[in-house]
Amino acid sequence: MNTNTESKTAPKVIDGRINGKFAPGYSGNPGGSPEATRRAFNKRFLLDLAEDWQQHGREVFKRVRRESPAAYLKVCAMLVPKEVKLEHSTSAIKEMTDEELEQAIQAIRAMLAAQAEKTKIIEATAEPTALPGPDVVPDGPNKVMDAADTAIGPRKPRKRKAPSPPGA
Repeated sequence: MNTNTESKTAPKVIDGRINGKFAPGYSGNPGGSPEATRRAFNKRFLLDLAEDWQQHGREVFKRVRRESPAAYLKVCAMLVPKEVKLEHSTSAIKEMTDEELEQAIQAIRAMLAAQAEKTKIIEATAEPTALPGPDVVPDGPNKVMDAADTAIGPRKPRKRKAPSPPGA
């Protein structure tokens, strides 16, 4: 006598699941993948934007640049990547022959020489000069602070409290 009756009967589908697993034909995400939805939206948006650009692009840019330069510059700044990843590879140099390296060095030297010819050089000698001293050097316990105070205005003397006697 077989007590396992579940194997002979059709599986029971509850809320699109059979024993906790999705039944064939039932989606676990009927709304679709968020990534796929975002890609579809972005694709449609960019296609619409391209179509609008074809019709009105240059005129709109000109008008925005004239009427709202801050918004124009903000859009321009948003088009510049915030972070640029540069990878330095020395493999190209390692693969060069000695002749190619010599040619590259000669080309760099020629570029530097061309730049040096264009550069204006001013020939002069520096003559040491002393800064003029202050007209009045105040006498006091702190000459630097007194000089700063007189530049701003005289300082009011502070009243000092007498120290309290011990045990008071």
